[in-house]
Amino acid sequence: MNQQQHDQLRSQFPALAQEVNGHPLAYLDNAATTQKPQAVLDAIAHYYGADNANVHRAAHALSGRATRAFETARETVARFINAPRSQEVIWTRGTTEAINLVAQSWGMSELKAEDEIILSTLEHHANIVPWQLVAQRTGAVIRVIPLDERGDLDLAAYHAMLGPRTRLVSVAHVSNALGTVNPVKEIVAAAKAVGSLTLIDGAQAVAHLEVDVQAIGCDFYAFSGHKLYGPTGIGVLWGRTELLERMPPWQAGGEMIDRVSFSGTTFNTLPFKFEAGTPHIAGAIGLAAAIDYVMAQDRQWLASHEQALTDYLVAGLQQVPGLRLVGEPGQRAGAVSFLLDDIHPQDAATLLDMQGIALRVGHHCAMPLMESLGIGGTMRASLACYNNRDDVDALLAALHKLSDFF
Repeated sequence: MNQQQHDQLRSQFPALAQEVNGHPLAYLDNAATTQKPQAVLDAIAHYYGADNANVHRAAHALSGRATRAFETARETVARFINAPRSQEVIWTRGTTEAINLVAQSWGMSELKAEDEIILSTLEHHANIVPWQLVAQRTGAVIRVIPLDERGDLDLAAYHAMLGPRTRLVSVAHVSNALGTVNPVKEIVAAAKAVGSLTLIDGAQAVAHLEVDVQAIGCDFYAFSGHKLYGPTGIGVLWGRTELLERMPPWQAGGEMIDRVSFSGTTFNTLPFKFEAGTPHIAGAIGLAAAIDYVMAQDRQWLASHEQALTDYLVAGLQQVPGLRLVGEPGQRAGAVSFLLDDIHPQDAATLLDMQGIALRVGHHCAMPLMESLGIGGTMRASLACYNNRDDVDALLAALHKLSDFF
Protein backbone atom coordinates (compact mmCIF):
# COMPACT_ATOMS: atom_id res chain seq x y z
CA MET A 1 0.00 0.00 0.00
CA ASN A 2 1.32 3.46 -0.92
CA GLN A 3 0.14 6.92 0.11
CA GLN A 4 -2.30 7.17 -2.76
CA GLN A 5 -3.84 3.85 -1.73
CA HIS A 6 -4.06 5.08 1.86
CA ASP A 7 -5.90 8.19 0.67
CA GLN A 8 -8.32 5.89 -1.14
CA LEU A 9 -8.77 3.84 2.05
CA ARG A 10 -9.56 7.01 3.98
CA SER A 11 -12.14 8.04 1.38
CA GLN A 12 -14.12 4.88 2.17
CA PHE A 13 -15.10 6.32 5.58
CA PRO A 14 -17.88 8.84 4.78
CA ALA A 15 -17.85 10.62 8.15
CA LEU A 16 -14.26 11.78 7.64
CA ALA A 17 -15.20 13.95 4.65
CA GLN A 18 -17.27 16.40 6.69
CA GLU A 19 -16.35 19.76 8.15
CA VAL A 20 -16.91 20.56 11.82
CA ASN A 21 -17.25 24.20 12.89
CA GLY A 22 -15.94 25.27 9.51
CA HIS A 23 -12.82 23.12 9.65
CA PRO A 24 -11.97 19.73 8.09
CA LEU A 25 -12.68 17.02 10.67
CA ALA A 26 -9.57 15.65 12.39
CA TYR A 27 -11.03 12.62 14.14
CA LEU A 28 -8.66 11.54 16.93
CA ASP A 29 -11.09 9.80 19.27
CA ASN A 30 -10.70 6.27 17.96
CA ALA A 31 -10.07 4.64 21.32
CA ALA A 32 -13.65 5.60 22.20
CA THR A 33 -15.12 4.47 18.88
CA THR A 34 -13.95 4.21 15.30
CA GLN A 35 -15.64 5.51 12.16
CA LYS A 36 -17.27 3.00 9.82
CA PRO A 37 -16.32 2.19 6.21
CA GLN A 38 -18.97 2.20 3.52
CA ALA A 39 -18.77 -1.60 3.34
CA VAL A 40 -20.09 -1.87 6.90
CA LEU A 41 -22.88 0.64 6.28
CA ASP A 42 -23.87 -1.27 3.15
CA ALA A 43 -23.91 -4.63 4.93
CA ILE A 44 -26.19 -3.34 7.68
CA ALA A 45 -28.49 -1.62 5.15
CA HIS A 46 -28.69 -4.80 3.06
CA TYR A 47 -29.73 -6.90 6.06
CA TYR A 48 -32.47 -4.48 7.08
CA GLY A 49 -33.51 -3.76 3.50
CA ALA A 50 -33.56 -7.28 2.09
CA ASP A 51 -33.02 -10.00 4.71
CA ASN A 52 -34.67 -8.61 7.84
CA ALA A 53 -35.91 -11.64 9.80
CA ASN A 54 -35.14 -13.40 13.04
CA VAL A 55 -32.52 -16.12 12.92
CA HIS A 56 -32.74 -19.89 13.49
CA ARG A 57 -35.76 -22.19 13.38
CA ALA A 58 -37.96 -20.28 10.90
CA ALA A 59 -38.81 -22.01 7.62
CA HIS A 60 -38.92 -19.04 5.23
CA ALA A 61 -36.34 -17.60 2.85
CA LEU A 62 -35.58 -14.34 4.66
CA SER A 63 -34.85 -16.14 7.91
CA GLY A 64 -32.69 -18.64 6.06
CA ARG A 65 -30.60 -15.85 4.51
CA ALA A 66 -30.37 -13.97 7.81
CA THR A 67 -29.32 -17.13 9.66
CA ARG A 68 -26.63 -17.94 7.12
CA ALA A 69 -25.23 -14.40 7.30
CA PHE A 70 -25.37 -14.42 11.11
CA GLU A 71 -23.57 -17.75 11.51
CA THR A 72 -21.09 -16.91 8.74
CA ALA A 73 -20.25 -13.81 10.79
CA ARG A 74 -19.40 -16.06 13.73
CA GLU A 75 -17.05 -18.06 11.51
CA THR A 76 -15.48 -14.79 10.30
CA VAL A 77 -14.72 -13.77 13.88
CA ALA A 78 -13.24 -17.20 14.64
CA ARG A 79 -10.85 -16.90 11.69
CA PHE A 80 -9.95 -13.33 12.63
CA ILE A 81 -8.71 -14.30 16.11
CA ASN A 82 -7.65 -17.84 15.10
CA ALA A 83 -10.15 -19.51 17.40
CA PRO A 84 -10.10 -23.31 17.08
CA ARG A 85 -13.91 -23.56 16.78
CA SER A 86 -16.60 -21.07 15.76
CA GLN A 87 -18.91 -22.33 18.55
CA GLU A 88 -16.43 -20.84 21.02
CA VAL A 89 -17.40 -17.37 19.73
CA ILE A 90 -20.17 -15.92 21.90
CA TRP A 91 -22.01 -12.79 20.77
CA THR A 92 -22.30 -10.08 23.43
CA ARG A 93 -23.15 -6.38 23.45
CA GLY A 94 -19.46 -5.54 23.77
CA THR A 95 -16.35 -6.08 25.87
CA THR A 96 -18.16 -4.96 29.01
CA GLU A 97 -20.87 -7.60 28.70
CA ALA A 98 -18.31 -10.24 27.73
CA ILE A 99 -16.31 -9.66 30.94
CA ASN A 100 -19.51 -9.57 33.01
CA LEU A 101 -20.53 -12.90 31.48
CA VAL A 102 -17.31 -14.53 32.65
CA ALA A 103 -17.52 -12.85 36.04
CA GLN A 104 -21.12 -13.86 36.71
CA SER A 105 -20.99 -17.33 35.18
CA TRP A 106 -17.48 -18.63 35.85
CA GLY A 107 -16.64 -16.30 38.74
CA MET A 108 -19.78 -16.79 40.80
CA SER A 109 -19.74 -20.56 40.32
CA GLU A 110 -16.01 -21.22 40.77
CA LEU A 111 -14.52 -18.64 43.13
CA LYS A 112 -14.52 -18.97 46.89
CA ALA A 113 -13.18 -17.07 49.89
CA GLU A 114 -9.49 -16.13 49.68
CA ASP A 115 -9.17 -17.09 46.01
CA GLU A 116 -7.21 -14.37 44.22
CA ILE A 117 -8.05 -12.39 41.10
CA ILE A 118 -5.14 -10.43 39.62
CA LEU A 119 -5.91 -7.24 37.68
CA SER A 120 -3.63 -4.36 36.70
CA THR A 121 -3.49 -0.64 37.39
CA LEU A 122 -4.11 -0.01 33.68
CA GLU A 123 -7.56 -1.59 33.58
CA HIS A 124 -10.74 -0.01 32.24
CA HIS A 125 -13.59 0.05 34.76
CA ALA A 126 -15.23 -2.77 32.76
CA ASN A 127 -12.39 -5.06 33.88
CA ILE A 128 -12.46 -3.89 37.49
CA VAL A 129 -16.03 -3.44 38.73
CA PRO A 130 -17.40 -6.86 37.63
CA TRP A 131 -14.63 -8.54 39.62
CA GLN A 132 -15.26 -6.32 42.63
CA LEU A 133 -18.89 -7.42 42.65
CA VAL A 134 -17.87 -11.07 42.43
CA ALA A 135 -15.26 -10.62 45.17
CA GLN A 136 -17.83 -9.02 47.48
CA ARG A 137 -20.17 -11.99 47.03
CA THR A 138 -17.63 -14.82 47.13
CA GLY A 139 -14.95 -13.54 49.48
CA ALA A 140 -12.33 -13.64 46.72
CA VAL A 141 -9.47 -11.14 46.93
CA ILE A 142 -8.38 -8.72 44.19
CA ARG A 143 -4.68 -8.00 43.75
CA VAL A 144 -3.36 -5.31 41.43
CA ILE A 145 -0.20 -5.25 39.29
CA PRO A 146 1.50 -1.84 39.72
CA LEU A 147 3.11 0.28 37.00
CA ASP A 148 6.68 1.36 36.58
CA GLU A 149 7.60 5.00 35.99
CA ARG A 150 7.07 4.73 32.21
CA GLY A 151 3.56 3.34 32.33
CA ASP A 152 4.43 -0.32 31.73
CA LEU A 153 3.34 -3.11 34.04
CA ASP A 154 5.83 -4.06 36.75
CA LEU A 155 6.30 -7.65 35.69
CA ALA A 156 8.57 -8.50 38.58
CA ALA A 157 5.79 -7.50 40.97
CA TYR A 158 3.33 -9.55 38.91
CA HIS A 159 5.43 -12.70 39.06
CA ALA A 160 5.78 -12.24 42.82
CA MET A 161 1.98 -12.07 43.20
CA LEU A 162 1.33 -15.40 41.51
CA GLY A 163 0.74 -18.38 43.72
CA PRO A 164 -1.52 -21.32 44.55
CA ARG A 165 -4.44 -19.01 45.40
CA THR A 166 -4.35 -17.27 42.01
CA ARG A 167 -7.49 -18.34 40.14
CA LEU A 168 -7.75 -15.66 37.43
CA VAL A 169 -5.49 -13.09 35.81
CA SER A 170 -7.53 -10.53 33.83
CA VAL A 171 -5.65 -7.76 32.02
CA ALA A 172 -5.95 -5.47 29.02
CA HIS A 173 -4.05 -6.31 25.87
CA VAL A 174 -3.67 -2.57 25.23
CA SER A 175 -4.39 0.27 27.67
CA ASN A 176 -7.17 2.58 26.54
CA ALA A 177 -5.66 5.49 28.48
CA LEU A 178 -1.90 5.27 27.88
CA GLY A 179 -1.73 3.01 24.83
CA THR A 180 0.56 0.58 26.67
CA VAL A 181 0.84 -2.76 24.88
CA ASN A 182 1.07 -5.44 27.54
CA PRO A 183 3.17 -8.61 27.00
CA VAL A 184 0.11 -10.85 27.19
CA LYS A 185 1.91 -14.04 26.14
CA GLU A 186 4.32 -13.70 29.06
CA ILE A 187 1.50 -12.77 31.44
CA VAL A 188 -0.56 -15.78 30.35
CA ALA A 189 2.35 -18.23 30.48
CA ALA A 190 3.21 -17.17 34.03
CA ALA A 191 -0.43 -17.53 35.11
CA LYS A 192 -0.66 -20.98 33.54
CA ALA A 193 2.43 -22.07 35.47
CA VAL A 194 0.49 -21.67 38.74
CA GLY A 195 -2.74 -23.16 37.37
CA SER A 196 -4.61 -19.88 36.91
CA LEU A 197 -7.07 -19.02 34.15
CA THR A 198 -6.58 -15.85 32.09
CA LEU A 199 -8.88 -13.32 30.46
CA ILE A 200 -7.59 -10.71 28.02
CA ASP A 201 -9.53 -7.49 27.38
CA GLY A 202 -8.81 -6.94 23.69
CA ALA A 203 -11.05 -3.91 23.13
CA GLN A 204 -8.13 -1.64 22.25
CA ALA A 205 -6.00 -4.28 20.55
CA VAL A 206 -8.03 -5.77 17.71
CA ALA A 207 -7.94 -2.66 15.50
CA HIS A 208 -4.15 -2.32 15.81
CA LEU A 209 -2.65 -5.78 16.35
CA GLU A 210 -3.08 -9.18 14.75
CA VAL A 211 -4.67 -11.29 17.50
CA ASP A 212 -4.16 -15.05 17.72
CA VAL A 213 -5.84 -16.48 20.82
CA GLN A 214 -4.09 -19.82 20.41
CA ALA A 215 -0.67 -18.19 20.24
CA ILE A 216 -1.47 -16.00 23.25
CA GLY A 217 -2.63 -19.08 25.14
CA CYS A 218 -5.39 -17.31 27.09
CA ASP A 219 -8.64 -18.90 28.26
CA PHE A 220 -10.93 -15.97 27.40
CA TYR A 221 -10.58 -13.05 25.00
CA ALA A 222 -13.09 -10.18 24.71
CA PHE A 223 -13.53 -7.30 22.29
CA SER A 224 -16.07 -4.81 20.92
CA GLY A 225 -17.20 -4.29 17.34
CA HIS A 226 -17.39 -0.51 17.43
CA LYS A 227 -13.66 -0.12 18.14
CA LEU A 228 -12.94 -2.30 15.08
CA TYR A 229 -14.79 -0.16 12.47
CA GLY A 230 -17.99 -2.12 13.16
CA PRO A 231 -21.35 -1.26 14.73
CA THR A 232 -22.04 -0.39 18.34
CA GLY A 233 -23.90 -2.86 20.53
CA ILE A 234 -22.06 -5.96 19.31
CA GLY A 235 -19.05 -7.68 20.82
CA VAL A 236 -17.38 -11.02 21.27
CA LEU A 237 -16.39 -13.32 24.07
CA TRP A 238 -14.13 -16.14 22.98
CA GLY A 239 -13.53 -18.93 25.46
CA ARG A 240 -12.12 -22.43 25.44
CA THR A 241 -14.80 -25.06 24.80
CA GLU A 242 -14.16 -27.07 27.95
CA LEU A 243 -14.56 -23.97 30.12
CA LEU A 244 -17.67 -22.68 28.37
CA GLU A 245 -19.32 -26.08 28.61
CA ARG A 246 -18.74 -26.19 32.38
CA MET A 247 -19.98 -22.66 32.97
CA PRO A 248 -23.67 -22.18 33.85
CA PRO A 249 -25.87 -19.90 31.72
CA TRP A 250 -25.82 -16.27 32.73
CA GLN A 251 -29.00 -14.88 31.18
CA ALA A 252 -32.08 -16.96 30.47
CA GLY A 253 -34.84 -16.85 27.88
CA GLY A 254 -35.36 -17.93 24.31
CA GLU A 255 -32.64 -19.51 22.14
CA MET A 256 -30.45 -20.59 25.06
CA ILE A 257 -32.73 -23.51 25.94
CA ASP A 258 -33.01 -27.09 24.73
CA ARG A 259 -36.28 -28.01 26.43
CA VAL A 260 -38.45 -26.10 28.91
CA SER A 261 -41.15 -27.41 31.21
CA PHE A 262 -42.43 -26.20 34.56
CA SER A 263 -40.61 -29.09 36.17
CA GLY A 264 -37.24 -28.02 34.79
CA THR A 265 -35.18 -26.79 31.85
CA THR A 266 -32.27 -28.17 29.89
CA PHE A 267 -29.94 -25.83 28.06
CA ASN A 268 -28.77 -25.49 24.50
CA THR A 269 -25.30 -26.35 23.23
CA LEU A 270 -22.54 -23.82 22.59
CA PRO A 271 -22.61 -21.04 21.62
CA PHE A 272 -26.37 -20.63 22.11
CA LYS A 273 -26.31 -21.42 25.83
CA PHE A 274 -24.97 -17.89 26.39
CA GLU A 275 -27.09 -16.06 23.80
CA ALA A 276 -30.51 -15.55 25.34
CA GLY A 277 -33.15 -13.75 23.29
CA THR A 278 -33.07 -12.23 19.83
CA PRO A 279 -29.45 -11.35 19.07
CA HIS A 280 -28.06 -8.21 17.47
CA ILE A 281 -28.24 -9.74 14.01
CA ALA A 282 -27.39 -6.59 12.08
CA GLY A 283 -24.54 -5.94 14.50
CA ALA A 284 -22.99 -9.35 13.92
CA ILE A 285 -23.31 -8.95 10.14
CA GLY A 286 -21.84 -5.45 10.34
CA LEU A 287 -18.94 -6.65 12.48
CA ALA A 288 -18.18 -9.41 9.98
CA ALA A 289 -18.15 -6.81 7.21
CA ALA A 290 -15.73 -4.70 9.27
CA ILE A 291 -13.44 -7.69 9.80
CA ASP A 292 -13.59 -8.58 6.10
CA TYR A 293 -12.67 -4.96 5.34
CA VAL A 294 -9.69 -5.01 7.71
CA MET A 295 -8.48 -8.40 6.49
CA ALA A 296 -8.59 -7.20 2.88
CA GLN A 297 -6.02 -4.48 3.66
CA ASP A 298 -2.26 -4.78 3.83
CA ARG A 299 -2.17 -5.12 7.60
CA GLN A 300 1.61 -4.95 7.88
CA TRP A 301 1.60 -1.64 5.99
CA LEU A 302 -1.22 -0.31 8.16
CA ALA A 303 0.61 -1.34 11.34
CA SER A 304 3.78 0.43 10.21
CA HIS A 305 1.72 3.45 9.13
CA GLU A 306 0.03 3.67 12.54
CA GLN A 307 3.34 3.25 14.36
CA ALA A 308 5.02 5.95 12.27
CA LEU A 309 2.07 8.27 12.83
CA THR A 310 2.13 7.59 16.57
CA ASP A 311 5.84 8.39 16.70
CA TYR A 312 5.19 11.57 14.70
CA LEU A 313 2.41 12.57 17.12
CA VAL A 314 4.54 11.92 20.22
CA ALA A 315 7.49 13.85 18.78
CA GLY A 316 5.23 16.75 17.90
CA LEU A 317 3.58 16.84 21.31
CA GLN A 318 7.00 17.01 22.96
CA GLN A 319 7.62 20.29 21.11
CA VAL A 320 4.51 22.03 22.50
CA PRO A 321 5.52 24.41 25.32
CA GLY A 322 3.95 23.46 28.64
CA LEU A 323 2.71 20.08 27.41
CA ARG A 324 3.41 16.96 29.45
CA LEU A 325 3.00 13.45 28.12
CA VAL A 326 1.30 11.08 30.56
CA GLY A 327 3.01 7.73 30.25
CA GLU A 328 5.81 6.77 27.89
CA PRO A 329 5.46 2.98 27.61
CA GLY A 330 8.01 0.87 25.80
CA GLN A 331 5.44 -0.23 23.24
CA ARG A 332 2.41 1.89 22.46
CA ALA A 333 -0.63 1.35 20.23
CA GLY A 334 -3.35 3.81 19.40
CA ALA A 335 -3.60 6.19 22.34
CA VAL A 336 -1.45 9.07 23.61
CA SER A 337 -2.43 10.97 26.77
CA PHE A 338 -1.16 14.40 27.74
CA LEU A 339 -1.79 17.54 29.80
CA LEU A 340 -1.29 21.19 28.92
CA ASP A 341 -0.15 23.39 31.80
CA ASP A 342 -2.70 25.86 33.20
CA ILE A 343 -5.47 24.67 30.84
CA HIS A 344 -8.19 22.36 32.10
CA PRO A 345 -8.51 19.40 29.71
CA GLN A 346 -12.24 20.05 29.18
CA ASP A 347 -11.61 23.69 28.28
CA ALA A 348 -8.85 22.67 25.90
CA ALA A 349 -11.04 20.04 24.23
CA THR A 350 -13.81 22.58 23.70
CA LEU A 351 -11.39 24.97 22.03
CA LEU A 352 -10.01 22.15 19.90
CA ASP A 353 -13.50 21.14 18.83
CA MET A 354 -14.06 24.69 17.59
CA GLN A 355 -11.19 23.96 15.19
CA GLY A 356 -12.61 20.65 13.99
CA ILE A 357 -10.45 18.41 16.19
CA ALA A 358 -12.15 15.53 17.98
CA LEU A 359 -10.39 13.95 20.93
CA ARG A 360 -11.35 12.78 24.41
CA VAL A 361 -10.79 14.21 27.87
CA GLY A 362 -11.36 12.88 31.38
CA HIS A 363 -10.41 9.76 33.29
CA HIS A 364 -11.21 7.46 30.32
CA CYS A 365 -13.00 4.98 32.60
CA ALA A 366 -9.66 4.35 34.28
CA MET A 367 -10.00 6.22 37.57
CA PRO A 368 -7.67 3.93 39.56
CA LEU A 369 -4.97 4.55 36.94
CA MET A 370 -5.44 8.31 37.17
CA GLU A 371 -5.33 8.13 40.96
CA SER A 372 -2.06 6.20 40.79
CA LEU A 373 -0.64 8.92 38.52
CA GLY A 374 -1.85 11.69 40.86
CA ILE A 375 -4.06 13.37 38.25
CA GLY A 376 -7.79 13.74 37.64
CA GLY A 377 -7.70 13.01 33.93
CA THR A 378 -5.97 13.72 30.64
CA MET A 379 -6.49 14.75 27.06
CA ARG A 380 -6.21 11.70 24.82
CA ALA A 381 -5.54 11.58 21.09
CA SER A 382 -6.06 8.14 19.60
CA LEU A 383 -5.30 6.99 16.08
CA ALA A 384 -6.80 4.57 13.58
CA CYS A 385 -5.80 3.18 10.20
CA TYR A 386 -7.40 6.09 8.30
CA ASN A 387 -5.64 8.90 10.18
CA ASN A 388 -2.86 10.82 8.45
CA ARG A 389 -0.33 13.56 9.13
CA ASP A 390 -2.88 16.25 8.30
CA ASP A 391 -4.94 15.12 11.31
CA VAL A 392 -1.90 15.20 13.58
CA ASP A 393 -0.66 18.53 12.19
CA ALA A 394 -4.07 20.10 12.82
CA LEU A 395 -3.93 18.97 16.46
CA LEU A 396 -0.35 20.13 16.96
CA ALA A 397 -1.01 23.54 15.40
CA ALA A 398 -4.06 24.03 17.61
CA LEU A 399 -2.16 23.00 20.75
CA HIS A 400 0.62 25.49 19.93
CA LYS A 401 -2.02 28.21 19.62
CA LEU A 402 -3.50 27.28 22.99
CA SER A 403 -0.08 27.18 24.61
CA ASP A 404 0.84 30.59 23.20
CA PHE A 405 -2.49 32.14 24.21
CA PHE A 406 -2.54 30.89 27.77
